[in-house]
Amino acid sequence: MKWNFSGERDVYLEIAEQYKKYVSLGLLLPGERLPSVRTAAIELGVNPNTVARAYSLLEEEGVVTSIPKKGIYVTDRVSEDHDEEKRLLSALREKGISKEVLLNWIEEVYEKHD
Repeated sequence: MKWNFSGERDVYLEIAEQYKKYVSLGLLLPGERLPSVRTAAIELGVNPNTVARAYSLLEEEGVVTSIPKKGIYVTDRVSEDHDEEKRLLSALREKGISKEVLLNWIEEVYEKHD
């Protein structure tokens, strides 16, 4: 997964938003373990406190759950609610975007993240 920080918002918010995006796209699945705070901080080139703050925000929002001495895991609840994604797809269909075009876009996005 590639990380680019825009600098428009606090870095911890950008980290949290990126993880939420990965979860909503299915790149991070329910039950999947996130990197430790220290590992993520090294990979992202940020202070561990920044990652801890992002993880805390994700936990508050119910995206992840922390299991003491085991790690941070993506929650199952996230996979149950895809209303927003379905509304987006419906809006794209209403705009005349064909299924074939959407599938091509999906392939492009997944190829960039593999």
